[in-house]
Amino acid sequence: MTPALPLYAGLALVAGPVWFFHGFQNLRKKRLLENTPSSKIRSMAMGLVEVQGTVAGRSALAAPFSGRECVHWEVEISTAGRRGWQRVHHDASGQPFFVTDETGTALVYPQGSEFQMMFQVEEECTGPKFPECYEEYMKAHCGVASNLWRLGSVRFRERILENSQAVFIMGTATPRSHALTISDGDEMLATGTEGAPHPAAMTAARVPTLDEKVTAVIRQGENEKTFIVSQQPQRMVEFGLGFHALGGLLGGPAVSLVALFFMLYRLKYGHW
Repeated sequence: MTPALPLYAGLALVAGPVWFFHGFQNLRKKRLLENTPSSKIRSMAMGLVEVQGTVAGRSALAAPFSGRECVHWEVEISTAGRRGWQRVHHDASGQPFFVTDETGTALVYPQGSEFQMMFQVEEECTGPKFPECYEEYMKAHCGVASNLWRLGSVRFRERILENSQAVFIMGTATPRSHALTISDGDEMLATGTEGAPHPAAMTAARVPTLDEKVTAVIRQGENEKTFIVSQQPQRMVEFGLGFHALGGLLGGPAVSLVALFFMLYRLKYGHW
């Protein structure tokens, strides 16, 4: 008997329901997308909305790895292990930005959102010394744990949302806050955004903005947590959710049944 086989069977038995649950969540999101009508920004009702438009920055923001100007960035760092790449660090800018269509402008608070963007930067490095952009970021944000990562291969990834880029957004619309007229830090507290803003959001230089044209704020809702910002059009977002839902709803039970069969077989016959 392969010594690790019982362990793998046990893990599969647990992973099956988790996979099924994620499939169910994706199916629910897909149905929300299908049942929520698209809106123009000026006429959208408060609550769950779908809008499409182009983004504009509210502050001067640069991505930490590439240095490119953007309205939002996300980075992740992964280390190589026996089971492939394991993510050890993830961060995002969290800076509010605008979305505009032909009818109006809304302010987007990205905290809690599911960003569906392609990675523009992806590089694998081997320690102990990394390129300067990664070294500076790790020194500022990763602490002493990053010293252990240098013992093997490390993968750096960055994705950004740039000015004038087209996006599809599904989130919760709330009325414009009076906090738009004060500082960024107070603004986030006044609108009830959960979590402290990223340090970059507190230090980014303000630029001439569309504050006076904002008609509403789009963010993660208190009751409905679904909040998607995607570079792809709505039909592609729905297709992706449907694909992952099908995989989870079918694959989850299948994995669990196979694992259960092997475990029962082992109990009955005493071998694998």
